Amino acid sequence: MIRFLLIAAVALLACESHGKPPPPPLAPAPKRVVTDVTAQDYAMPKLPHARVTLIDAFGGKHPVDAEVASTRDQRTRGLMWRTELAEGTGMIFLFDRDDLLSFWMKNTLIPLDMIFIRSDFTIVGIVQRAEPKTLSARSPGNVESQYVLEVPSGWTEKIGLKPGLKVILEGTQGIVPSP
Repeated sequence: MIRFLLIAAVALLACESHGKPPPPPLAPAPKRVVTDVTAQDYAMPKLPHARVTLIDAFGGKHPVDAEVASTRDQRTRGLMWRTELAEGTGMIFLFDRDDLLSFWMKNTLIPLDMIFIRSDFTIVGIVQRAEPKTLSARSPGNVESQYVLEVPSGWTEKIGLKPGLKVILEGTQGIVPSP
């Protein structure tokens, strides 16, 4: 008897669905667009690269392959959410003029050295081993700069960098920094 009822139920279901089109597939959920440049899942466009050459006290040259951050969003995002920064790489922040600049380490997971550079390409200050994931303002003090180069923590000390030394910046021609 149970077997008969099962066969009848299957037959009834087959009859009900016969001739009816299958339901349309569900549309995929719209992809969420993240507009907060400080969010981990923000899709940052690929940045251009420049070559920054730091000249130490003995005339030695130390090249850095640097991503270029020249807009407000790019500068705000900076090196947030990176888990590593290889020696010889970094990020150069371009501003439209010399000004009193300060940087934070919000959502920055790795310690960094920050090199503040005046418009005449002279290093005016260095912040070494900036602590990750902090909002403390870091600057060279009451000294204006137009560029800031972030490199791996401890690298500036390793190569003997200090204020007063010169920098060569190549590959930023045509990039106009936004205020």
